[in-house]
Amino acid sequence: MTDKIDKGPAATPPAGPGASGTPYEAIKAIPVRHYGRWISGVVVVALLGWLVYAFSQGNVIWATVGDKLFDPAIMSGLGNTVIISVSAMALGLVLGILFAVMRLSKNPVTNSVAWLYIWFFRGTPVYVQLLVWFNLSLIFQYINLGPIYKNETVDVMTPFMVALLGLGLNEGAYMAEIVRAGIQSVDEGQTEAAHALGMPQTKTMARVVLPQAMRVIIPPTGNEFINMLKTSSLVSAVQYTELLRASSNIGNTAGAIMEMLFVASVWYLALTSVFSVGQYYLERRFARGSTRNLPPTPFQRLRANLNMFRRTEVAR
Repeated sequence: MTDKIDKGPAATPPAGPGASGTPYEAIKAIPVRHYGRWISGVVVVALLGWLVYAFSQGNVIWATVGDKLFDPAIMSGLGNTVIISVSAMALGLVLGILFAVMRLSKNPVTNSVAWLYIWFFRGTPVYVQLLVWFNLSLIFQYINLGPIYKNETVDVMTPFMVALLGLGLNEGAYMAEIVRAGIQSVDEGQTEAAHALGMPQTKTMARVVLPQAMRVIIPPTGNEFINMLKTSSLVSAVQYTELLRASSNIGNTAGAIMEMLFVASVWYLALTSVFSVGQYYLERRFARGSTRNLPPTPFQRLRANLNMFRRTEVAR
């Protein structure tokens, strides 16, 4: 005779209708109303509309802005702005990596030299540095490198060379600190593991440390480059014809000073917008493997904001 174990009532899934025979009522989810968002949005749009109206009523010939937007002189200055910004940023990046490695060196001489370079170029205004390079012939009449090169300083220090040295050396000091922070963000165990495999210091830095440090280096580097696009307007003081100087020359000649300043502003906004998009996708690429979910793209963020205003219903 077998024993019967009472397992209690069997757990059966609930039926569609209730105990009384009436079907379940569908749940309707009502989203929470965010009235504060609507009010703040209306206030911001009203302020922007007022600002646009105020400028539209000002003493500005807006047709001149459109006519001069693609003027050959403006386009030439725009090209010079991009060239000097990219060149100075490349020089600053190379110097930044070099002096960051020197700054982290255990050699007291190289460490001190790197610290002195960063201290000097970060501590003096870039405008002053540009003027020093521009007037370098007052100190050195000739640039004499022995049998390698010798020439008068006024012939060597062209407006482009002055702008390149002034912006590039200043940027190198900031990039050195950015690269140093990126290198120090990599776990020391990565370096120790590379050395255990027999990799020398230079190869460890190039193949192990720097690729991992790029995730930390890229965002501030992108910000520095966008700032470089705007800082390049200072080189107009050393006779380099970039975007601002080209706009000012036309404005002074045609008597349309404000109009040409607006032209320069439009192109600066266009440049920073294009490079900001490039920076975003570059950051997104180097973020792979470090985060579970990549940050949403601008189109994905826009779609999410549009879906926020739609009424959602919970499935029955």
